[in-house]
Amino acid sequence: MTEDTKRPAGMTGFTIVWVGQLVSLLGTSMTNFALTIWAFEQTGRATDLALIGFFFLVPLLIVSPMAGAIVDRNDRKFMMMVSDLASGVVTIIVLVLYATGLLEVWHLYITAAISGTFQTFQWPAYSAAISTMLPKKQYARANGMISLAESGSGIFAPVLAGALLSFFGLTAVFAIDIITFTVAIGALLLVHIPNPKRTEAGEESQGSIWKESAYGFRYILARPSLLGLQLLFFGANFMAALGGTVFAPMLLARTGNNELIFGSVQSVAAVGGVIGGLVMSAWGGPKRLVYGVVFGWVLSGLAQSVFGAGQIVPVWLVTGFIMSALIPLINGSNQAIWQAKVAPDVQGRVFAIRRLIAWVSTPLAQLIAGPLADYVMEPAMQEGGALAGTFGWLVGTGSGAGMGLMMVFSGVLSSLVAFGTFSANAVRNAEDLLPDHEQMAPEEELVPPDPVEGTQLETDGMSASSTFG
Repeated sequence: MTEDTKRPAGMTGFTIVWVGQLVSLLGTSMTNFALTIWAFEQTGRATDLALIGFFFLVPLLIVSPMAGAIVDRNDRKFMMMVSDLASGVVTIIVLVLYATGLLEVWHLYITAAISGTFQTFQWPAYSAAISTMLPKKQYARANGMISLAESGSGIFAPVLAGALLSFFGLTAVFAIDIITFTVAIGALLLVHIPNPKRTEAGEESQGSIWKESAYGFRYILARPSLLGLQLLFFGANFMAALGGTVFAPMLLARTGNNELIFGSVQSVAAVGGVIGGLVMSAWGGPKRLVYGVVFGWVLSGLAQSVFGAGQIVPVWLVTGFIMSALIPLINGSNQAIWQAKVAPDVQGRVFAIRRLIAWVSTPLAQLIAGPLADYVMEPAMQEGGALAGTFGWLVGTGSGAGMGLMMVFSGVLSSLVAFGTFSANAVRNAEDLLPDHEQMAPEEELVPPDPVEGTQLETDGMSASSTFG
């Protein structure tokens, strides 16, 4: 018996890793909350907050194909540790800049780009590790736990960050964040994460780093059902992000930069995410997981529309709760499908491209959303503005109304995308059309050297929040 196999594994090992990531996410959420308020106070513009998200996502997406290949070539635990360490170093850089009085908003663009680059390795490594640590029947529950960690950190982060900002300032928030990264790395050191067994798919994909990076594209293009699922996320993420990008500035604008209301809405939304994660962990998702993906998206889009139309705190609290409660259902159901259908030793490559497809539309939406809010929608929804007479009854007028209208439209459009994609047989019956990787004969794992013809969805040509996928 090796030293590694003496370490905790299985659900016990996964739970230890999960706790470490939960603590790390708490620190990251505190820093993000504090920096959002700081940046908006510096400029008062939605564009600046949108650009921070843009600079985080773009390098993440650019590096994704190569990162997936690197994850499959290396130990998944090591790749997660590198990602956590890099995030800690970035926080230290921001702390030093702030402590010396040099921090400016444009610095956050650079640090966001660095964080995005290294986060590229975290998600495919974490997702692929689940497939080697746990049996298939526990995939959905494990993914529910991940959503629970993401949402759970959001409950306490605004409260803790707000208290630290009031009594000790931004420096204390950064210090806590740095400590949490060490906890995450320590948890990883305690457990054993098995390397995947080599499959025919893995053998077929071997080659140069460029060939392995492109393999994920070939794998997905050869399977219309997987492609269709990600086109759903591609379109719905774009629509949802047009409104989701202005979530924070809309609330701050409509409440006069009220940190208490902003933090309360975020905390209640996070409670919704926790409850959704707990339900998903205990339930494991619907029998037809694709229903969880599609109808979760539909309901989430409708809730976002009501959130944007809301002008009082109770409406924001209820709809924020609903939106977040649906995230574990959407992501957990989708993740369980992919983990069951894709061979573990190529999941790093395939999952990296999967996320690239799902998220590539989001930076474009962020670039559009900021200027659209600042220069078009907000002026148009002031008293006497071009759209105030038409939509004032729905979202009111004045500061934040234009961004609220953006959320209304984007929520409706994301729901329509989900409905439209569900009309494709390849998506609707994805779980039946795709065999589980455990059931595949070796030749079924092989991917043609070039994308096969006829993989377009029936909804080809369709103008197909938190970013899902």
